[in-house]
Amino acid sequence: MTDARPFHFKHFSLFHHRSTMKVGTDAILLGRWVEVRPTDVVLDIGTGCGLLPLMLAQKGVAQVDAVDIDAASVEEATVNFKASQWRDRLNAFCVDVAGFQPNKLYDLIVSNPPFFNRYSKCDSERKSRARHNDVTLSYASLCAVVARLLKPDGRFALVLPLSVSAEFLQVAKQTGLHLHKRLEIIPMEGKQPNRVNLELGFGLWPEIEEETFVIRKADNRFTAQYNEFLKEFYLGL
Repeated sequence: MTDARPFHFKHFSLFHHRSTMKVGTDAILLGRWVEVRPTDVVLDIGTGCGLLPLMLAQKGVAQVDAVDIDAASVEEATVNFKASQWRDRLNAFCVDVAGFQPNKLYDLIVSNPPFFNRYSKCDSERKSRARHNDVTLSYASLCAVVARLLKPDGRFALVLPLSVSAEFLQVAKQTGLHLHKRLEIIPMEGKQPNRVNLELGFGLWPEIEEETFVIRKADNRFTAQYNEFLKEFYLGL
C-alpha cells in the first residue's frame, strides 16, 4: 500500500507519493548547498514533487519556475506550491524542457536530473522517463537547454553520481559551461564518495571551490556536519 502522508519539513510540507521523483537525500543536499540571492529567478528542471523550489523559496529567492514532463508530478508540485507560504513565487509547468519558451533568462538553474543511464530500466515507463537520460533528456540536451536559458552570469547547479560526473563535465564544456564549484558526497565515514554536487557557469573560473560532505558516521548515525547543514530544514535538528 502506498504511503500517501505528506513529508514534513520545518517550514513546509509536501506530498510526494504521486511524483516520479520522491523526497530524497540527493535533492535535499543540493537544495541546501546551492547559494542563492534574493533577486534570483530560478528554473528547476525535472521538479518531481517540487522539493527544490520549496527549499529555494525558503532560502529567499524571488521566483521559481518548475518544469516536468510527467503530468502527475506537476499536479502534485502545484498542490504543494499552493499550500506553502511562498505560493506567489512558485509556478509549475508540464512541458518537455527542450521546448520550453519562457521569454526570459534565469539567474540560477537547478536539476536533480535523470542519471541512471548505465543501469537497468525501471519497470514503470513513468519512472524510466524521469530517471534515465537516454529516454527523454540526454546530458547534451540538458546542457543545451541550460545554455539557452541561463543568463551570461548565471549559475547551473545539479547532483550526479560521481562516476558519471567527468563525462557530464566534458559534455557541458561543448556548450560553454565550466565547473565553478563541487561538493563530493560520502555516504558513510570510510567509504568512497558516490555523489557530487556541481555548480557550473559560462567562462572559466580562477579557482574551483572543492568541498567534501559526509552523511553518516560508521555507526550509521548522522554526522555533526549533516545535522548542522540541514538544521534549518529538518524537524528535530
